[in-house]
Amino acid sequence: MIPLTLAEVAEAVGGRLVAADPAARVTGPVEFDSRKAGPGALFVAFPGEKVDGHDYAAAAVAAGAVAVLGTREVPGVPMVLVGDALDAMGRLARAVVDRLPALTVIGLTGSSGKTTTKDLIAQLTARLGPTVAPPGSFNNELGHPWTALQADADTRFLVLEKGARGVGHVRYLCEVVPPRISVVLNVGVAHLGEFGSVENIALAKGELVESLPADGLAVLNADDPLVDAMAARTAARVVRYGEAAHADVRAVDVTLDGRGRAAYTLVTPEGSAAVRLGLTGRHQVSNSLAAAAVARELGMPLAELAAALGELGLVSTRRMDVFERPDGVTVIDDSYNANPASTAVALRALAGMRGAGRAVAVLGYMAELGEYERQGHLEVGRLAAELGVDRLLVVGEPAAPIHEGATAVEDWGGKSVLLTDQAAAVEVLRSELRAGDVVLVKGSRYRTWEVADALRADATDGGAAA
Repeated sequence: MIPLTLAEVAEAVGGRLVAADPAARVTGPVEFDSRKAGPGALFVAFPGEKVDGHDYAAAAVAAGAVAVLGTREVPGVPMVLVGDALDAMGRLARAVVDRLPALTVIGLTGSSGKTTTKDLIAQLTARLGPTVAPPGSFNNELGHPWTALQADADTRFLVLEKGARGVGHVRYLCEVVPPRISVVLNVGVAHLGEFGSVENIALAKGELVESLPADGLAVLNADDPLVDAMAARTAARVVRYGEAAHADVRAVDVTLDGRGRAAYTLVTPEGSAAVRLGLTGRHQVSNSLAAAAVARELGMPLAELAAALGELGLVSTRRMDVFERPDGVTVIDDSYNANPASTAVALRALAGMRGAGRAVAVLGYMAELGEYERQGHLEVGRLAAELGVDRLLVVGEPAAPIHEGATAVEDWGGKSVLLTDQAAAVEVLRSELRAGDVVLVKGSRYRTWEVADALRADATDGGAAA
């Protein structure tokens, strides 16, 4: 964060100083975890039902924090007093970003692939200048300003993932940190239960391009009709990416190797170049093209861009993280989260990686689908069977329609079983896996990752599959 006096902080957030020196300077980070609030920091105290940050205000100051941004006075603690700490944090982020004219803010949204693509973009922009990006999926009303407040005078690129739970949320995040470049990946049924309809999802995602200034840039997925149509919703210049013929940055001649890694020819207005990705999954073609479109616009030469794409790696965990066990079993840990679209992508990657062994899918419940919940699970089950998955382990009763969908497919030569919990899935895997098998672990945040962790631990501990 750029240094600010407490007087400047109070002015930015519309707050009032209490027992604080107006000239004292915040030189460190803005933190809401008192354990990280060291010398020069500003500690933000959020009230809560179980934990109240104000109870840790004195400890934060004792550790070196200059003051506390909070909603009630704490005796003996220098305070910036506000009515709403989260709103104040957003106001402070906006004030800091407005003081950084050399900063390019890149925002992206989509129903799936946001975090991975955010990480890819940040890896490319880091080659062009100092870059700040959030860890993992820290993309909400708290993560957004917290990340922006990490930027300082040396930062050239701020890459922000914009999540939403309804119409208006992306627009608010754009008010907190206005983007100069907006990237929209796709519109799917993830969080349909919160939005109510796919049309509302498209409306919400499109707020990212509506917020652009006229001299900004909208980077749109030409392969998604709902995203492609967002060109009409912005006054900014539009660049399209994808495999569609009308894309400005596109991939042709896509092939996959035995590990599911794609190679393609990158075609741009400046020419074409060969790209070989180190990332697993056919969907990474689209993600890498989105990142390429941004880097190209920021001035990365074609040859350098093609080489850089091949060096991209995973940053956030449990997203198509492939590891090999000593017993010859390959595991795809994609257990961070799941929706029908991302699960379909993962299943196709599994099918493409199957060699001499079997394709095994461990699938859990997919949350926040609303009225589409049963249908979404049924479709995933049917797809698993149609792709020829050999063994399907469905974890938990809420995910039962996946099992139903798979077993309803005639002439499927595989086998599905509905299991009570993760421990049961681990037990089955330990008894059945053999060399050459490829296992996909995928589900929403209902501890599905415990299966992947057990498979990794077995490999580390020297456990062998039957």
